[in-house]
Amino acid sequence: MKKEKAQKVRLNKYIASCGFCSRRKADEYIEAGKVRVNGEVVTELGCIISTKDRVMVHNQIVKPAVLTYIRYYKPAGYITTMDDEKGRKTIYDILPEEVQNLKPIGRLDKDSTGLLILTNDGDMINAFAHPSVHVPKIYRVCAQGKLTLNDLVLMEKGIEIEKGQIAYALARIIEIEGKNTVLEMVLHQGLNRQIRKMLDSLGHPVISLKRLSMGPVDLQGLKKGQFKYMKPKQVQEIKNYLKKLEKAKS
Repeated sequence: MKKEKAQKVRLNKYIASCGFCSRRKADEYIEAGKVRVNGEVVTELGCIISTKDRVMVHNQIVKPAVLTYIRYYKPAGYITTMDDEKGRKTIYDILPEEVQNLKPIGRLDKDSTGLLILTNDGDMINAFAHPSVHVPKIYRVCAQGKLTLNDLVLMEKGIEIEKGQIAYALARIIEIEGKNTVLEMVLHQGLNRQIRKMLDSLGHPVISLKRLSMGPVDLQGLKKGQFKYMKPKQVQEIKNYLKKLEKAKS
């Protein structure tokens, strides 16, 4: 059998490509002296290693992982953290064991439903969260009361949801259902409970909230509680999309 040829790669990229953490977090571990290469502590950022080198982080061997990506239709009643100190139900209570090692890109609160992307690709997780990349996320929201065009303008201009924290959203009214309003909202930020806080401040509490898409990824073909593995072509489309966004911001 032909042996795989060793390649030169940046240490932080290698750690991230193994699914251990993001490149940014890997840099933190390196600077803190928590990374060893062939038994020697490495603290130099930008260090180049061979893919045949033995890398350890926090005394744990880091090995190349098979990178996996799934789309998941989160149901209501579950939070998206791996562990919860308060003992609340998490999505990992209902996801099968084969995907228990995957981490969500972004979060949805307990009462919200819709799209989650889960992966062990630290680079992709970091790319979605990077300040220079504002991936548009689309939501379908039902809010109490009848919103006006003025409410939409206020959300576009920005609403202070916490002291010194301004939240923005593009919104359009889809329909009026009795005394309530159905909206489509587009966010480029990732603030905690952003939509709920914005609509609360306008006097229109959220009744239901579903995330429809994140960039080029959507819920198509998924039923509530179901997940599907992404094909290599889909994954490459996401990576190309993220690179395009990053270049546009630079």
